[in-house]
Amino acid sequence: MPSPAAPKADLANINPAQRGDLERAAPSFLGLPNQLADGHQPRAVIFGAGYGSTYRGKDSSGYGDAADAIRLASQDDAPLIEHWDFDLGGPLFDGKPVSCIDIGNVPTTLHDNENNRRRVEAKTREILAMSAVPILLGGDDSLPIPFLEGFADHGPVWILQIDAHIDWRDELHGERYGYSSPMRRASEMAHIAGMVQVGIRSVGSARTTEIEAAQRYGSHFVTARTIHNQGVEAALRHIPKGAQVVITLDCDGLDPAVMPGVAARTPGGLGYSQVIDLIAGVGTRAKIVGCDIVELYPPADIDGISALTAARLLVNMIGTIVRQG
Repeated sequence: MPSPAAPKADLANINPAQRGDLERAAPSFLGLPNQLADGHQPRAVIFGAGYGSTYRGKDSSGYGDAADAIRLASQDDAPLIEHWDFDLGGPLFDGKPVSCIDIGNVPTTLHDNENNRRRVEAKTREILAMSAVPILLGGDDSLPIPFLEGFADHGPVWILQIDAHIDWRDELHGERYGYSSPMRRASEMAHIAGMVQVGIRSVGSARTTEIEAAQRYGSHFVTARTIHNQGVEAALRHIPKGAQVVITLDCDGLDPAVMPGVAARTPGGLGYSQVIDLIAGVGTRAKIVGCDIVELYPPADIDGISALTAARLLVNMIGTIVRQG
């Protein structure tokens, strides 16, 4: 199928910092259209964002091109979406018409935290109002906060977080909505029913106080070692059957052998097959109502391995959503 360019915002109405990113917009993911023919509503809608709430004095500019790096990595497979995919047990759309679109990037600006959050939340709400599944590509790991806020009228929702870190700091560098705080902020949202945190390992910003706060909330910790020893069922069993689930996937949840393009490489992470088994398992046990893939850091990637892995994870996410019914 043709590969239209990802749609761009009106460049006259944005500031120069935003304009540069939008002018470099990549082709759409897998060549997907930005709308379906004959007014059909999509089952899933992809959109990108570079920045959420970044820390003052920290250079997070490398995240700005993450969504487009994933799109570019998908281009070799764009002509093949009707071919058999052995990860999914059939073609991407299961022999049915294309039902996913890519609407391009929400304009975000480094350190314009409040406006970034507002735009990402608004776009998430807009997609949910279409009865479609929003899929966010990014970008720094504070983006799940406004993304999850967008589900406020669609709860109760469970979270499956795949990450090396628990992201439970109340604040860091004076910022309460930064990339060390997404699950802490999620725990305060009335529509979030519970969370399962998978792939955690090594050390991060969490201190004993953060671990205790997460445990008091009732978060289920499933370490990477537990998954390696017991399989993905060790995580899936904590998700209630039939629940609505948002999967938030931080790229450093995977082992750096397959995902080197992250800001904090940590040995011992999940493998590609374990992550796609988690995605498929949620689709069988419950219902995926949203997902994000964040914290891809293109400057640290090696020969495009990370972007390619992220693109394949997104293919599995779309295929699983299509097969949910």
